[in-house]
Amino acid sequence: MRAFSCKNGSTAIEFAILAPVYFLFLLGMIAYGIYLGASHSVQQLASEAARLSVGGLTEVERRAMAIDYIANHSQGYAFVDPAKLQVQVADSEVDATRFVVDLRYDARHLPIWGIFDGLVMPSTTIERRSTVRVGGL
Repeated sequence: MRAFSCKNGSTAIEFAILAPVYFLFLLGMIAYGIYLGASHSVQQLASEAARLSVGGLTEVERRAMAIDYIANHSQGYAFVDPAKLQVQVADSEVDATRFVVDLRYDARHLPIWGIFDGLVMPSTTIERRSTVRVGGL
């Protein structure tokens, strides 16, 4: 009967059972936080470049302004490597009164991909688009 009343070591056993689950959640939150941070940074770059391009009078000028902004500011965003960023800027093919900034980011180098094998993960390519009206209202 004395063996059933002894509580020594029960905390260690509980920790051994729950610690892997806790660390799995913790690593998952960190990994997805990094991915979402990179995704938000790419969207922020597209939005700011599109907003800046409104000042351009021609499509060529708008394109130059947007591309220069992205080239000069992309290194300032966490988890964004400017070398892995593909930029496409132009007037919209559907609506000539719109200017579109498309960004594609190869996110395969982020640490999220090496943490969990076999789990459903987001796409390794982050695609974001921002559109603004040309010429004001």
